[in-house]
Amino acid sequence: MIDKKLAQEILALPIKAGADFSEIFIERRKFSSLSLRNGKAYSANSGVDMGLGLRVICGDRILYSYTNDMSPSALTGLSKDAAEAVALKEKSHIKDFTQKKYESVHNVLIPPLSVSKSVIFDKLRSGAEAALGYSSLISEVMTSFSAYEQEIGIYNSEGLFTEDKRVRTRVSVNSVAGDDNEKQTGYLAPGAFAGYEFFENLDFDSLAADSARSAVTMLGAGPAPSGRFPVVIENGFGGVLFHEACGHGLEAIYIAKNTSAFAGRLGEKIASDKVTAIDDGTVPGSWGSLDIDDEGTPTTKNLLIENGVLKNYMCDNFYGKKLGLSSTGACRRQSYKFIPIPRMTNTYIAAGTDKREDIISSVELGIYCKNMGGGSVNTATSEFNFAVNEAYMIRNGKIAEPVRGASLIGRGSEILKNIEMVSPDRASACGMCGAASGSIPVTVGQPVIKVSEMTVGGRA
Repeated sequence: MIDKKLAQEILALPIKAGADFSEIFIERRKFSSLSLRNGKAYSANSGVDMGLGLRVICGDRILYSYTNDMSPSALTGLSKDAAEAVALKEKSHIKDFTQKKYESVHNVLIPPLSVSKSVIFDKLRSGAEAALGYSSLISEVMTSFSAYEQEIGIYNSEGLFTEDKRVRTRVSVNSVAGDDNEKQTGYLAPGAFAGYEFFENLDFDSLAADSARSAVTMLGAGPAPSGRFPVVIENGFGGVLFHEACGHGLEAIYIAKNTSAFAGRLGEKIASDKVTAIDDGTVPGSWGSLDIDDEGTPTTKNLLIENGVLKNYMCDNFYGKKLGLSSTGACRRQSYKFIPIPRMTNTYIAAGTDKREDIISSVELGIYCKNMGGGSVNTATSEFNFAVNEAYMIRNGKIAEPVRGASLIGRGSEILKNIEMVSPDRASACGMCGAASGSIPVTVGQPVIKVSEMTVGGRA
C-alpha cells in the first residue's frame, strides 16, 4: 500500500527519538449501501476511504495520529510530529521487514460490491412486501443492504509486515406496527464475513415477515410486570447480555486499568458450573471474525470461562504485556482513524445439556425473553440494564401471553452465578459494538439459558 522504504522511514523517526515501538496501520475501504422504505428507494451510498494511522508507544504512553493524505511528505510529517512528542534520547533503528502471510478461513464467493444495485433492490423490495403483507397493522418497513471490502496493511518497528482483506455483508429489516395509541417495532439484521452469496442464499422474505410478526405481537401485548423473577433467555442474540454485562469486563484494557469487576481474578470461580464462555475470532464466515487482528496477530479461540472458572482475558500486545499475558489476537479498531484496543470478536456461552422444554417447564412464574434489545453496562461494577424487544410470561411451565416494556437489571458478576440451566442449541447473531476504538462488527451467541432470579423492570 506504501513503499517499504517509506514505511521504514515513518517508523524509524519516533524510534530514533526514544520510542519503544511504532506501528503503521493502512486501510483502503470500499463500501456500498442501499435502503428501501415500504419497497421504494430511500437512500443509496457508495465510496472509498483510505488513510494511515501511526501508533507510537513510549513506556506507558501511547501517541496516535492519522491522516488520509497519503503523500510521502504528509506521512513523514506525521512521523516527525510523533518523534517530537516523544523527545527522548536516540535509540536503535528498526528491524528489516519480514512479511507474514496468513491463509484466510473465509470463502468469499461473490464480491458484494460487484453486484448490481437493481438485483439487490429487487430482493429488498420482495422482503418489504412480505412484511407489509403480514398484517394491516404494519405501517412502515425499512429494508437495507450494506457491504464493504477492507484491505489493510500493518508495518511495525519490530519488523512485522502483513496484509489482510476483510469482506462483510449485512442486511436488515425494521417493521413498524401501529394503531391509534402507539407503535411497536420488530428489527432483525443478520450479517457475515462473506460476499453477496450470504444475501443470495438468505430467505429474506421469511426474515421480513418475522420482523413484522414481532412488531404486531408486541403491539397487542400488555405491560410487563416488575420484580424478581426467574428469566429464560432465548439463544442467538440473547448472548448480548453476556457480551455487555460480562464480556467488556474481560477485555484487557479494563483489567489493566483495574476498572473491571473481574480484574485480578484469574483462576477464581466467577460463574456457575453451567457456564463456559469463549471468544473465538477464527469462526469461518462469522460476522465478528478476523484472520488477523489490527496488530497483525492471528486470532484465536480464547477460553474465557470454563465450568465457572475464569481462565483468561481478551488481550492485545500492549495491555497483555502489562498483565504478563500473551496477545489473544483481540486488538481491534473501526478504521485507521481509531487507536486499537482489545475487543471482542465472536463471544458466546457454550452449549449445555439441559433440554429446552425442561428449561421452560421448570419455571412456575417468570419471563421468557425471545428477542433482546440494546443496553448499557458499567464495567467497574458490572451493573447493567437491558431492554427486551420481545418478551412473554411463563406460567405453570408454559410460555403464555406477550408482555412489552420489559427490561433486565442486575450485575454481570451475580448473573453469571445464577445461570442454572443451559440448553444444547447454541445460536449466534451479529451486531455492532461501540467503544474507545470505534464501532466494530461482533457476534454474540448462546444456547437457551435460565437465570434462577433477576430483577425485571416493567410496570408494577
